[in-house]
Amino acid sequence: MSSHSQFALLKQRRFLPYFIVQALGAFNDNVYRQAIIGLLGYMAVSAQDKALYAMLAPAIFILPYFLFSSIAGQFAEKLEKSRLIRITTAMEIAIMSLAAAGFLLQNMTVLLVALFCTGVQSTLFGPVKYSILPSVLKPEELTGGNGLVEMGTSISILVGMIIGGLIFTLAGTHGPVVAATAIIVLAITGNLLSRLIPRVDAGAPDLKINWNPIPESLAIWRLTRKQLAVRNAVLGVSWFWFFGTMLTSQLPAYAELHLGALPQDTTIYIFGLALFSIGTGVGSLLCEKFSARTVEIGLVPFGAFGMSAFLLDLYFARSGLPPLHGLTVSSFLSAPGSTRIIIDLLGIGLFAGFFVVPLFALIQSRTPREEMSRVIAGMNIQNALFIVAAAGIGLFVQRVLDWSIPQVFLALAIANAVVAIYIFTIVPEFLMRFLSWVLVRGLYRLRIRGIEQHVPDEGPALLVCNHVSYMDALILSASVPRPVRFVMYYKIFNIPVMSWIFRTAKAIPIAGARENPELMQRAFDEIDAALADGGIVGIFPEGALTKDGEIAAFKSGVERILEKRPVPVVPMALRGMWSSMWSRRDTRMGRMRVPRRFRAHVEVVAGSPVDGAQADAEMLEVRVRELRGSDA
Repeated sequence: MSSHSQFALLKQRRFLPYFIVQALGAFNDNVYRQAIIGLLGYMAVSAQDKALYAMLAPAIFILPYFLFSSIAGQFAEKLEKSRLIRITTAMEIAIMSLAAAGFLLQNMTVLLVALFCTGVQSTLFGPVKYSILPSVLKPEELTGGNGLVEMGTSISILVGMIIGGLIFTLAGTHGPVVAATAIIVLAITGNLLSRLIPRVDAGAPDLKINWNPIPESLAIWRLTRKQLAVRNAVLGVSWFWFFGTMLTSQLPAYAELHLGALPQDTTIYIFGLALFSIGTGVGSLLCEKFSARTVEIGLVPFGAFGMSAFLLDLYFARSGLPPLHGLTVSSFLSAPGSTRIIIDLLGIGLFAGFFVVPLFALIQSRTPREEMSRVIAGMNIQNALFIVAAAGIGLFVQRVLDWSIPQVFLALAIANAVVAIYIFTIVPEFLMRFLSWVLVRGLYRLRIRGIEQHVPDEGPALLVCNHVSYMDALILSASVPRPVRFVMYYKIFNIPVMSWIFRTAKAIPIAGARENPELMQRAFDEIDAALADGGIVGIFPEGALTKDGEIAAFKSGVERILEKRPVPVVPMALRGMWSSMWSRRDTRMGRMRVPRRFRAHVEVVAGSPVDGAQADAEMLEVRVRELRGSDA
């Protein structure tokens, strides 16, 4: 396992100022929105006016996503990205100045106009927030970087809600002044820090802006559907927003009706929201560790089914009235059944982090740079649609169908599982990566060296490695950040169950010239096409699994590949695999009955690339032998 950590990014200028700016933006938005609720209480408005605000505010904030996302995506594509961030944070200062006037004048009309403007500013910032990451992070850093962003966003939203809700409680008559001062200071701080973000070139500086939002919205939505995996990753992110909106919108009433909270006391609701947010933050951070610094979409099914499992348990944990009423947070903690509910809310958030972070990383890694911002904008439009749908469906099932909140949770758990199965059926790659992730992480303890330094981030390359076991291709796939198309002997390719994984991963079956010359020629044609398309191809030049643990002579097939297309060649070595399961060290029955070989320590080592024009089979064999050393 790599010794690197995503937290190292927080020490680097290419990431830290951006991270703080986006976290401050989410924090300030929620301080502002909760302070408006505090002002309503301070002004002693009627319950009807509070209810009207509760309905108007989310609609006003989300409306700009429908109106301006298409234009925002084009600007994020056309402009240098650090400049655009400075522009949006300057807009935030102006908007928060207007909002401050609304607080001082205690004028709800001004505050709602400012809230709409805040939605506009968030709409403009959204595409650049995620499209900047592939430009400043290496491919192996995408999962960790996205994990930090999701963690920062979750915690910023939570803390912003808490502080914004407390302003009028703690400041009393000075509440309007404190609220006005806080939001302006936060906006100015964000703008000052944005000036530290290094320059990031535009993705498509020559793009011509289409100011008509309707046709452009359809155009960018079509961009999200160009690649099947990206299309379904976007769908997954939008479902995450549907799931989160449906769950969190039920928490205030759930706290009072089913957890025993005091009426008008929001502390248990905030506590429940905190559990979900903290779980999401922790899950987001753990993604890098579990993925070994690759874009591991195998975590997505893992996260989806975990979300459903914990939400299902939450239904059974408290499907009726609470055993005690009039509880505060401290008394809730000691109430019967509270521990189970706490674990469920944490678990839902934890697996939500596993679900959404790899989806963002996949979108960023598979989308062309010149289309990235518009794809993110198209995703934001779809996210907004799903959020509105969640609110509407939530109201319908409760007001019309008369469902209880636990019944809503049960239906959401089932729907989440159904949607997950649908996505994974349409794109088998998600499920394939999940199965390979479970197999590799379950059977081996991986240590990776040299991959980040020597496997190119972009462009074609040929990986050559020693061949020890039937699991070699899966282990290398789990170690290399970019998708790799492996060439493998057709009899291994056709192993039951494994064959489905290999086919989904677009592995290339090959046979010997005497066995099947047509299959052999087709394999070389596919290899050349993959390299011409800028992809990575992995081969095992020995041509067969080792029978004694030693590296056999490399065959001339590698020279045939390089003669036609002399791409860089990265020598790699598997160490420790001979003493693991699925090598030929033992008989088939012996492999299954020797427990010491389960969870074996395995090392994947990559050496510096070799010029394909100068490489030959003998030279590459020597390099791989040096990398493997004596640790078979």
